[in-house]
Amino acid sequence: MRARDIMTTPAVTVNPTTEVAKAATLLADNGFSALPVVDQDGTLVGIVTEYDLVRGRFAEGTPVGGHAVGELMTSPAESMPTGAPVADIAQAVVDRKRRCVPIVDGANRVVGVVTRRDLVRPLSRSDVDIAIDVRATLTVFGGRSRWTVRVSDGAAVVVDRFDDSSDWEVARALAESVSGVVRSKVHSGHINDDSEGTA
Repeated sequence: MRARDIMTTPAVTVNPTTEVAKAATLLADNGFSALPVVDQDGTLVGIVTEYDLVRGRFAEGTPVGGHAVGELMTSPAESMPTGAPVADIAQAVVDRKRRCVPIVDGANRVVGVVTRRDLVRPLSRSDVDIAIDVRATLTVFGGRSRWTVRVSDGAAVVVDRFDDSSDWEVARALAESVSGVVRSKVHSGHINDDSEGTA
């Protein structure tokens, strides 16, 4: 799976001149923990979090409503492209304790966000269901009897009966397009494992 497959879109964004009270309302009303901050062209310029707003609101000597988002945001903001593997996004969330990753196009315009909730959603799928869907997806590319699929904790292993490595990159991309697949590997040989996640 890639960022484009799980991201929430369109993204709710604010701009640097947005009042803190409005940003706080957007966070509360939507159940978000962070908002991308964009300029007038939709280009990512920062990110503002619940922590930023609380810090700004209760900072000593800060008047109520005395801040715009641009004064509190983290800039530059880390982002990822639409084609970023979900495993890479999950690693960033874990390593850097991020709650929201802005997803951008080639011009650094925000096209969506990936939240922790977006990452958790595919985890609710069983390995059996994921394997069935990977197998069905690969059927259109080489026929039903060509591929054997095993999935364990969202990691798909695809075995090619025809042993034609020229097709493996396409097969891997197709497997990773299936919801719940966090990564995949394609190789030759046979899987003699009748475990639950095999299809």
